[in-house]
Amino acid sequence: MDIVIETSLIPEQGETALGSDVKMLPGGKGANQAVAASRLGIGTSFIGAVGKDRFGEQILQELNRYPLVQALSVMPEEKTGIASIWVHNKDNRIIVVPGANGKITWADIEYRHTFIDRADVVLIQMEIPLNTVVQSVKYAYARGKKIILNPAPAQALPDEIYPMLYSLTPNRQELSVLADVPEVLDTKDFEALHRAMSKLIGKGLSSITVTLGAEGAVYMNASGGTFHIPGRKMEVTDTTGAGDCFNAAFAVSIARGLTMKQATEYAVAASALAVTKFGAQNGMPEHHEVSYFLESTL
Repeated sequence: MDIVIETSLIPEQGETALGSDVKMLPGGKGANQAVAASRLGIGTSFIGAVGKDRFGEQILQELNRYPLVQALSVMPEEKTGIASIWVHNKDNRIIVVPGANGKITWADIEYRHTFIDRADVVLIQMEIPLNTVVQSVKYAYARGKKIILNPAPAQALPDEIYPMLYSLTPNRQELSVLADVPEVLDTKDFEALHRAMSKLIGKGLSSITVTLGAEGAVYMNASGGTFHIPGRKMEVTDTTGAGDCFNAAFAVSIARGLTMKQATEYAVAASALAVTKFGAQNGMPEHHEVSYFLESTL
């Protein structure tokens, strides 16, 4: 559950600031991406977990609004995960408490393996335990699936899974962590971005697409091919969920057989539309909106 607080002032240590509004909206990276994929018009299944509490009930109820297949565990002993989101100057700061998602084991995923077996693309985030991520990647890879890993929240990954990934989709902060770069990479320093990306390609990764917010996205593959898709200038309402929208749109495009460049262009356009609406899931665009936006801005 996203607890979204709008504020004109970010408090310093020991300081109290007044917020202007608060909303409680269903969120979570996995759920956001599943909702976005389904709204973009492709068959989507979602594996995750909630607690047996009011937030869990609300999230399950909300997900019923979308054309996706839920395969969620309800964990009576756990709380539903929450994200505390501060929206300031149309940007956000987020603290996630994983709750039930942080307790998902490979056994919970394996029990629902038929959803992976039937998939063309498996999209994984890191609001679940790292070991569960690794086991899920290994299972999907053994069955020839295209695996896209969105390494968020960022943490070091075991080298063994890099060669199994079809693509890795960090933002610049996550790329900095994965490539062990001391400072967060600048969105406009493409030389530094390429060096960090090359470092991960050197671990056996076949391709990497780095999201750069308003600057769009930059891509690199194992053959050394690169391209940059510039961002779109939009009237920003809320950036929450924009990265999730990008990942969903990218995965949907790959499932539809688009090239990496076409997939990245589509994902940049979709995420640009997402920032024009408030709320992560509420703000996800539909396929016809993205298609029209791409056609009208050529």
